[in-house]
Amino acid sequence: MAVVTRFAPSPTGMLHVGGVRTALFSWLHARRMGGKFILRVEDTDRERSTDEAVRVILEGMRWLGLNHDEGPYFQTQRFDRYREVIQRMLAEGTAYRCYCTKQELDEMREQQIARKQKPRYTGVCRDRTEPRAGVDPVIRFRNPLEGTVVVEDLVHGPVTFQNAELDDLIIARSDGTPTYNFSVVVDDMDMGITHVIRGDDHLNNTPRQINMLRALGHTPPVYAHVPMILGPDGAKLSKRHGAVSVLQYQEEGYLPDALLNYLVRLGWSHGDQELFTREEMIALFDIHDVNKAASAFNPEKLLWLNQQHMMRMSPAELVPHLQYQLQRLGLASDNTALLEGIILAQRERVKTMKEMAQNSRFFFVDDVPIDPKAAAKHLSAEGAPFLQDARDRLAALPDWKAQPIHDALHALATEKTVGLGKIVQPIRVAVSGGTVSPPIDVTLELLGSERTLARIDAALKRV
Repeated sequence: MAVVTRFAPSPTGMLHVGGVRTALFSWLHARRMGGKFILRVEDTDRERSTDEAVRVILEGMRWLGLNHDEGPYFQTQRFDRYREVIQRMLAEGTAYRCYCTKQELDEMREQQIARKQKPRYTGVCRDRTEPRAGVDPVIRFRNPLEGTVVVEDLVHGPVTFQNAELDDLIIARSDGTPTYNFSVVVDDMDMGITHVIRGDDHLNNTPRQINMLRALGHTPPVYAHVPMILGPDGAKLSKRHGAVSVLQYQEEGYLPDALLNYLVRLGWSHGDQELFTREEMIALFDIHDVNKAASAFNPEKLLWLNQQHMMRMSPAELVPHLQYQLQRLGLASDNTALLEGIILAQRERVKTMKEMAQNSRFFFVDDVPIDPKAAAKHLSAEGAPFLQDARDRLAALPDWKAQPIHDALHALATEKTVGLGKIVQPIRVAVSGGTVSPPIDVTLELLGSERTLARIDAALKRV
């Protein structure tokens, strides 16, 4: 049987790292098993669902490279199918109309609490055959009253639920719209889902969904409920921990491969290996090896992994990410050679692509603002003669490459019997506007002779 998994986020909030890890595990299982991965947007909660959340889901999955084989499907486009199944269940007696009012349900609940019982629907309308005037009924699933449901969970092991503890779930509201738990069942059935990988906050929904699938004559899928991701302090993951829109990680300069590498290690491991390529994750990931204990989110570890991926990826692979960050700064370049050169020069010095772009602005602007403190220290009357001499040596170079530039500046420092910094720092301030840049020979080669000499000339006029 071919494996079919699905990622089914709800657009009532922004897709964040918890949802991304669930998507990743589902995607990896499908890819490793040569199966199919489906994207489904569970938007039946129309009051809380937003277009912006849908956009983040679709763009986030695209940025992450978690490509789906089918979809995206939207539950709001499948209402006719849900109504068809509900009518079938009503006809077969596996569902019934409930005419209880909200006031009656509240009173039922209060009485149960007063008797120290678990609040639950008593099934008072299970055998009702007559409608109730003035009341639009909800539709409830007729859950079995006896027996057990055993969820053979791939992460938690067998989990047993007593049917007597499961009340008759509402599957359609009084206005006819289907509820989440029912829509999920129909979708999983229709789409041939074989493995449901989702957060363990859904585990309590599973026995009801299994009972509904069986009532519809369908074999339930295999379930794997993965643990929560906690903040570094052990509390539920929140915005202050990193539970932000997944696209914010793109904006902050993280690489999708680094984020996925980090998330796959939250609850799963392969020996002591920390760094994984996408291909390695597909080859090695096994859903049976996911730990059922919650994992803590560590921003510092993510940052370290991001730099490791920046170092290991080819400059050509990193070019689109640098271009994206430059565009956010109002800069643009399609000079691939320049971009790749900047990546090679900068990636050991930064941890994110955003930081790389910010530190490389001076390569892409015509007028470089010079830091006043740097100018006061290095573009002084004392340093001007060294800068002028360096300018003359550089202008005479027949080959504008890093090595000849390096040799010329070293020779000048030797002749003047000064440290190399006395020569290099005034040049660095003149061309970059500050005291920090990649090695000066590499920086000047990337800038080119014309821009380098023009910036030195402008700096000399300041002295």
